Amino acid sequence: MISPLKNPSTVIVPTLVMLFLIISPLAAFAQQQTNNDDALIIMVNMERIRTQLQLADQSLAAGDTEAAFAHAFIPHTTTFPSIKGQLEELDEQSATELEVRLTDLPIDIRTGDQSVDALRQEISGINALLDGILAKLGLPASDKGMVSQTVVFLLRDAVQSYQLSNGGSNQVEYENTIGLVNVAESKYQSIAASFDERRSAEINSFFAELNSLLEQKADNGSIARLATAIERDFAEELSLSAGSSSAGEHATYFSTIRELLANVVTEVNNGNYELADQYAITAYLDNYEYLETPIEKHDHELMLAIEIEMREELIQMIRAEEPPAAIEEHVNGILTKLDQAEEILANDPSFSKGSGTPAGFANIEELAAGFGTYTGERREMGEANDPAKAAVRNNIDKIRIKLDETLRLYKDGNAEGALLTSRAAYLDSYENVEIPLRPIDPDFTLEMEIKFAELRNLIQARAPYEQVEGKVIEIRRGLDESERLVSGTGVLAPAIAFSTSFSIIFREGLESALIVGAILTYLEASRNERFKKHVYYGIVLAFAATAVTWFVAQFIIEISGASRELIEAIAGVSAVAVLFWVSFWILNKVETKKWIEFVKAKVWKATTTGSVMVFVMLSFFTVYREGFETVLFYQAMISFAKYMEWYVVAGMVVGLGVITAVTFVVRRLGKKLPLRVLFGLTMGIGAYMSIAFMGNAVREFQEVGYIPTTHLIGTVPRLDINTATMTGIHPTLETIVAQLVLLGVYLAGSLYVLVIQPRRNRAIESARKSHADLAKKKEDVQ
Repeated sequence: MISPLKNPSTVIVPTLVMLFLIISPLAAFAQQQTNNDDALIIMVNMERIRTQLQLADQSLAAGDTEAAFAHAFIPHTTTFPSIKGQLEELDEQSATELEVRLTDLPIDIRTGDQSVDALRQEISGINALLDGILAKLGLPASDKGMVSQTVVFLLRDAVQSYQLSNGGSNQVEYENTIGLVNVAESKYQSIAASFDERRSAEINSFFAELNSLLEQKADNGSIARLATAIERDFAEELSLSAGSSSAGEHATYFSTIRELLANVVTEVNNGNYELADQYAITAYLDNYEYLETPIEKHDHELMLAIEIEMREELIQMIRAEEPPAAIEEHVNGILTKLDQAEEILANDPSFSKGSGTPAGFANIEELAAGFGTYTGERREMGEANDPAKAAVRNNIDKIRIKLDETLRLYKDGNAEGALLTSRAAYLDSYENVEIPLRPIDPDFTLEMEIKFAELRNLIQARAPYEQVEGKVIEIRRGLDESERLVSGTGVLAPAIAFSTSFSIIFREGLESALIVGAILTYLEASRNERFKKHVYYGIVLAFAATAVTWFVAQFIIEISGASRELIEAIAGVSAVAVLFWVSFWILNKVETKKWIEFVKAKVWKATTTGSVMVFVMLSFFTVYREGFETVLFYQAMISFAKYMEWYVVAGMVVGLGVITAVTFVVRRLGKKLPLRVLFGLTMGIGAYMSIAFMGNAVREFQEVGYIPTTHLIGTVPRLDINTATMTGIHPTLETIVAQLVLLGVYLAGSLYVLVIQPRRNRAIESARKSHADLAKKKEDVQ
């Protein structure tokens, strides 16, 4: 479903009125460019947009940009699209200008590129534009019948919004409630003079009491009773019963769907399957989704059957260009079920009273039905069956391909094609992801729906390519999170996270421990124990410097302003470079003899110098070099080990414990370590980590668009997201090639260092020995 951001509910509820029940001046405007129904729909939506703008303006004045964004978000995502067609018929130029400005406003608020004064000035300009459009409708602002009904529906939605605010604890919903009541009272004051004096005084007292109760954050029942009392007074004044009005309120959703489905049949018969597809998508995406929640409350199976027949089967038939007769028969089946659903809702007082909304309207109840109020089955992360997890991976792969195609089309100037592809990415694939995802994290599910909606709006508004690409990057990131939530961490990925963390701290700590241990042993053997405390000073300083390095790195990342993906990519590449260098450095020290000579040379130099600072600096740089590398490796690893951080910590703790034990064994018990085996093992671990980091780094560069993506889905094994990030194996050509090249370099380097170079050295040594023997023989002969 397409929903607004969490809690930024709409604040003016759409109204559907039975015009033939109201004797009003509207009849005089029957010859305008739009019919009475369309004119009324436009007027109500305009007021709803205006109210959201008013709330956004108030939030900006108070310095609350988050609330301002929440209120400004609804008009461009939901309210305007529901009347776009009618506005274009009325005044295409003004409609286009309004769409662009409503689209830009929330983006400008969120980015903070404009000052508060500039944003408030823009809101004033949009209000002026609304006035100009309304003037072309010719509807009188003081029409008693229409204004009265508008007040009634505003109050009904105020009650709904207050319930969603949970007694005022949800600030955005609470603000919406107050805004609805204020707008309702303002509308009422515009026609109060035409009311009976006694009734007018009573309504004024009810509004005063209602505002007082809202200020006190009274219980839901008290608020609802006052709203009902005001509604009853309006009904009596206009001689309208609440039932007669509400009985047909929700009918417009159904009538709009029927009209769109009729258009589907017409266009299919005309051979225009592409336009028929758009009608079918609009019928489901912009209309039926608002009916799903109330229908499901009464008949889950009926709701699901209609959804599948509209969202999947009908669209598939159209895209397969099946015969018109078959499509028409399928549509008739949908219409029959819609009749059943409408009859059910007609007998539901709570729905007919509080959620009458014309097709496509952004009603508080409809849009907030799953918005912070999800009451269905709740599941823990990863609590989905294997087929569902596999289906999620499959759908996410499809979405990624469609998002790449969306960007390609938009960059080539084909905005219409990009819009269709982006809609297909959501409708054909992400809605399938939502099924197992929603019970795990309903709020995140709604956030993802909004990102897809924002992407479509950016494309429709012909936003700059960079903005569209930025939104696609956000969606890609959300796709990874969606898969993590559904798949869970599993067993293999945490095991890899633990073992990799252990390996990092073990290989870095072991080298430091061996060098420092050798230094201390040499000092003891040479009776220079007075220098040992200075070695310890250097170790303490190195640990402190390593901790500072960690926090400095975190601080730099936070203030850099770079995207998370780019930071992770740079960290990965840096880790690969260091691992590569360290691995071959260790490889050259793999012979025990060489290692001992290396350590002795360093210690001998320090003792011969005799300076205290030499020992401090020697131990400091010995430990800090490894500490710096450890910080780099862990920064890269943690960025790829989401939800597995504790396994990383556990691996580090166990690794430190093992290093401590090894140091004790070597120092106290005089045991020797198999350095050749240990160094060979750590070199292999380093090679594995660098190859994994390389795959992840290239993928992150692909995510931000720095490296092209050639999908190999179906060719390269598709691992779940956690295992993929811990191994770096992703189904794209670029990541696999980068890993294979790095693996080839490691193999070639290992072959040279371990085989070719030793053979060459032995051959040279043998030649020197032979030469020496020959020279000796000559001397003996002489």
